[in-house]
Amino acid sequence: MADFFIGTSGFSYKDWAGEFYPESLKSNEYLGFYCRYFNTVEINSTYYKPPDPDLFNSLLKKISVNFIFSCKAHSSMTHDRNADDTVYSNFISALKPLIKSGNFGVLLFQFPYSFYFNSINLGYIEKIKEKFKETDVVCEFRNSGWLNDRTFSLLEKLNIGFCNVDEPKLPKLLPATNILTNDIFYLRFHGRNAQKWWNCTEAFERYDYMYTEE
Repeated sequence: MADFFIGTSGFSYKDWAGEFYPESLKSNEYLGFYCRYFNTVEINSTYYKPPDPDLFNSLLKKISVNFIFSCKAHSSMTHDRNADDTVYSNFISALKPLIKSGNFGVLLFQFPYSFYFNSINLGYIEKIKEKFKETDVVCEFRNSGWLNDRTFSLLEKLNIGFCNVDEPKLPKLLPATNILTNDIFYLRFHGRNAQKWWNCTEAFERYDYMYTEE
Protein backbone atom coordinates (compact mmCIF):
# COMPACT_ATOMS: atom_id res chain seq x y z
CA MET A 1 0.00 0.00 0.00
CA ALA A 2 1.21 3.49 -0.83
CA ASP A 3 2.03 6.07 1.83
CA PHE A 4 0.15 9.35 1.43
CA PHE A 5 1.63 12.64 2.55
CA ILE A 6 -0.54 15.74 2.47
CA GLY A 7 0.60 19.25 3.28
CA THR A 8 1.08 22.81 2.09
CA SER A 9 3.70 24.83 0.28
CA GLY A 10 5.32 26.60 3.21
CA PHE A 11 3.97 26.82 6.74
CA SER A 12 5.06 30.19 8.13
CA TYR A 13 2.68 32.89 6.90
CA LYS A 14 1.59 35.92 8.91
CA ASP A 15 -1.97 35.80 7.60
CA TRP A 16 -2.39 32.25 8.97
CA ALA A 17 -2.29 33.67 12.51
CA GLY A 18 -5.82 33.68 13.85
CA GLU A 19 -7.03 31.60 10.88
CA PHE A 20 -5.01 28.41 11.23
CA TYR A 21 -2.56 29.18 14.01
CA PRO A 22 -3.85 30.48 17.36
CA GLU A 23 -3.16 34.21 17.78
CA SER A 24 -1.14 33.50 20.94
CA LEU A 25 1.19 31.03 19.20
CA LYS A 26 4.78 32.18 18.63
CA SER A 27 6.18 31.81 15.11
CA ASN A 28 8.85 29.38 16.30
CA GLU A 29 6.01 27.10 17.46
CA TYR A 30 4.21 27.07 14.11
CA LEU A 31 5.75 23.90 12.74
CA GLY A 32 4.98 21.87 15.86
CA PHE A 33 1.34 22.97 15.62
CA TYR A 34 1.26 22.34 11.86
CA CYS A 35 2.39 18.74 12.44
CA ARG A 36 -0.85 18.01 14.27
CA TYR A 37 -2.74 18.34 11.00
CA PHE A 38 -0.30 17.59 8.18
CA ASN A 39 2.50 15.08 7.65
CA THR A 40 4.53 16.92 5.02
CA VAL A 41 5.49 20.43 3.94
CA GLU A 42 7.35 22.03 1.06
CA ILE A 43 10.13 24.35 2.14
CA ASN A 44 9.89 27.45 -0.07
CA SER A 45 12.78 29.44 1.38
CA THR A 46 15.31 27.22 -0.39
CA TYR A 47 14.15 28.70 -3.69
CA TYR A 48 15.12 32.21 -2.57
CA LYS A 49 18.23 31.38 -0.55
CA PRO A 50 20.36 28.22 -0.68
CA PRO A 51 19.89 26.33 2.60
CA ASP A 52 22.47 25.35 5.17
CA PRO A 53 22.39 22.29 7.48
CA ASP A 54 21.47 24.44 10.49
CA LEU A 55 18.08 25.21 8.92
CA PHE A 56 17.07 21.57 8.71
CA ASN A 57 18.64 20.58 12.03
CA SER A 58 16.48 23.25 13.63
CA LEU A 59 13.30 22.12 11.86
CA LEU A 60 13.90 18.47 12.74
CA LYS A 61 13.65 19.31 16.44
CA LYS A 62 10.07 20.51 15.97
CA ILE A 63 8.40 17.64 14.12
CA SER A 64 6.82 14.29 14.80
CA VAL A 65 8.54 11.11 13.59
CA ASN A 66 6.49 10.36 10.46
CA PHE A 67 6.95 13.75 8.81
CA ILE A 68 8.46 14.53 5.42
CA PHE A 69 10.13 17.70 4.14
CA SER A 70 10.31 18.45 0.44
CA CYS A 71 12.40 21.39 -0.73
CA LYS A 72 12.32 23.65 -3.75
CA ALA A 73 15.50 23.88 -5.75
CA HIS A 74 17.16 27.28 -5.67
CA SER A 75 16.18 29.77 -8.39
CA SER A 76 19.69 29.60 -9.85
CA MET A 77 18.91 25.97 -10.74
CA THR A 78 15.44 26.50 -12.18
CA HIS A 79 14.87 30.06 -13.41
CA ASP A 80 18.35 31.52 -13.97
CA ARG A 81 19.95 28.13 -14.58
CA ASN A 82 23.42 29.48 -13.85
CA ALA A 83 24.25 27.65 -10.62
CA ASP A 84 27.89 26.69 -10.28
CA ASP A 85 29.32 23.55 -8.70
CA THR A 86 29.58 25.24 -5.30
CA VAL A 87 25.84 25.96 -5.20
CA TYR A 88 25.06 22.35 -6.06
CA SER A 89 27.51 20.83 -3.57
CA ASN A 90 26.39 23.14 -0.74
CA PHE A 91 22.74 22.31 -1.41
CA ILE A 92 23.48 18.59 -1.30
CA SER A 93 25.38 19.00 1.98
CA ALA A 94 22.51 20.99 3.47
CA LEU A 95 20.05 18.17 2.74
CA LYS A 96 22.11 15.56 4.59
CA PRO A 97 20.44 16.03 8.01
CA LEU A 98 17.02 15.38 6.46
CA ILE A 99 18.21 12.39 4.47
CA LYS A 100 20.05 10.90 7.44
CA SER A 101 17.00 11.23 9.71
CA GLY A 102 14.65 9.71 7.11
CA ASN A 103 12.56 12.88 6.90
CA PHE A 104 13.43 13.92 3.36
CA GLY A 105 10.87 13.65 0.58
CA VAL A 106 11.92 15.14 -2.75
CA LEU A 107 13.80 18.05 -4.25
CA LEU A 108 11.28 19.92 -6.41
CA PHE A 109 12.49 21.66 -9.54
CA GLN A 110 9.73 24.14 -10.36
CA PHE A 111 10.57 25.45 -13.80
CA PRO A 112 9.04 28.66 -15.20
CA TYR A 113 6.64 28.87 -18.13
CA SER A 114 9.53 30.11 -20.27
CA PHE A 115 11.38 26.80 -19.80
CA TYR A 116 10.29 25.28 -23.10
CA PHE A 117 10.50 21.72 -24.31
CA ASN A 118 13.59 21.40 -26.52
CA SER A 119 16.78 19.38 -26.77
CA ILE A 120 18.84 21.90 -24.80
CA ASN A 121 16.45 21.84 -21.87
CA LEU A 122 16.18 18.05 -21.98
CA GLY A 123 19.95 18.06 -21.62
CA TYR A 124 19.65 20.41 -18.66
CA ILE A 125 17.37 17.94 -16.89
CA GLU A 126 20.00 15.24 -17.41
CA LYS A 127 22.57 17.59 -15.87
CA ILE A 128 20.33 18.06 -12.82
CA LYS A 129 20.11 14.35 -12.17
CA GLU A 130 23.85 14.01 -12.63
CA LYS A 131 24.31 16.58 -9.86
CA PHE A 132 21.71 14.96 -7.58
CA LYS A 133 22.42 11.28 -8.23
CA GLU A 134 21.42 10.11 -4.77
CA THR A 135 18.50 12.51 -4.32
CA ASP A 136 14.84 11.96 -5.18
CA VAL A 137 14.00 14.66 -7.72
CA VAL A 138 10.63 15.81 -9.10
CA CYS A 139 10.23 18.22 -12.03
CA GLU A 140 7.31 20.60 -12.40
CA PHE A 141 6.73 22.10 -15.82
CA ARG A 142 4.55 25.15 -16.42
CA ASN A 143 4.38 24.78 -20.21
CA SER A 144 2.20 22.10 -21.81
CA GLY A 145 4.83 21.49 -24.50
CA TRP A 146 6.44 19.09 -22.03
CA LEU A 147 3.49 16.71 -22.19
CA ASN A 148 4.92 14.19 -24.62
CA ASP A 149 6.43 10.71 -24.68
CA ARG A 150 9.98 11.98 -25.06
CA THR A 151 9.69 13.84 -21.74
CA PHE A 152 8.17 10.89 -19.94
CA SER A 153 10.76 8.46 -21.32
CA LEU A 154 13.63 10.68 -20.16
CA LEU A 155 12.16 11.09 -16.67
CA GLU A 156 11.65 7.34 -16.39
CA LYS A 157 15.21 6.69 -17.56
CA LEU A 158 16.61 9.14 -15.00
CA ASN A 159 14.23 8.05 -12.23
CA ILE A 160 12.82 11.58 -11.90
CA GLY A 161 9.25 12.15 -10.78
CA PHE A 162 6.74 14.15 -12.82
CA CYS A 163 4.84 16.83 -10.90
CA ASN A 164 1.14 16.70 -11.68
CA VAL A 165 -0.71 19.99 -11.17
CA ASP A 166 -4.17 21.42 -10.85
CA GLU A 167 -4.25 24.97 -12.21
CA PRO A 168 -6.39 27.27 -14.39
CA LYS A 169 -7.47 25.89 -17.74
CA LEU A 170 -5.57 28.46 -19.82
CA PRO A 171 -3.80 27.99 -23.17
CA LYS A 172 -0.37 26.33 -22.88
CA LEU A 173 -0.71 25.60 -19.15
CA LEU A 174 -0.78 21.97 -18.10
CA PRO A 175 -4.16 20.26 -17.79
CA ALA A 176 -4.92 17.99 -14.86
CA THR A 177 -2.89 14.78 -15.21
CA ASN A 178 -2.10 11.58 -13.34
CA ILE A 179 1.32 10.83 -14.79
CA LEU A 180 3.73 8.51 -12.98
CA THR A 181 7.35 8.26 -14.14
CA ASN A 182 8.80 6.56 -11.05
CA ASP A 183 7.49 5.34 -7.69
CA ILE A 184 6.71 8.87 -6.44
CA PHE A 185 3.37 10.43 -7.38
CA TYR A 186 3.52 14.18 -6.74
CA LEU A 187 0.52 16.48 -7.05
CA ARG A 188 0.34 20.22 -6.42
CA PHE A 189 -2.89 22.25 -6.22
CA HIS A 190 -2.31 25.77 -7.52
CA GLY A 191 -5.96 26.85 -7.64
CA ARG A 192 -7.99 27.87 -10.67
CA ASN A 193 -7.77 31.65 -10.54
CA ALA A 194 -7.62 32.22 -14.30
CA GLN A 195 -8.23 35.96 -14.01
CA LYS A 196 -5.10 36.58 -11.91
CA TRP A 197 -2.76 33.96 -13.32
CA TRP A 198 -1.16 36.26 -15.89
CA ASN A 199 -2.48 39.58 -14.52
CA CYS A 200 -1.19 39.90 -10.98
CA THR A 201 0.88 42.54 -9.24
CA GLU A 202 2.30 40.07 -6.72
CA ALA A 203 2.98 36.41 -7.48
CA PHE A 204 0.86 35.17 -4.58
CA GLU A 205 -2.27 36.68 -6.13
CA ARG A 206 -2.46 33.97 -8.79
CA TYR A 207 -2.93 31.39 -6.03
CA ASP A 208 -5.82 33.26 -4.42
CA TYR A 209 -8.42 30.53 -4.80
CA MET A 210 -10.59 28.43 -2.51
CA TYR A 211 -11.39 24.88 -3.56
CA THR A 212 -14.83 23.57 -2.71
CA GLU A 213 -15.01 20.34 -0.72
CA GLU A 214 -16.18 18.61 -3.86
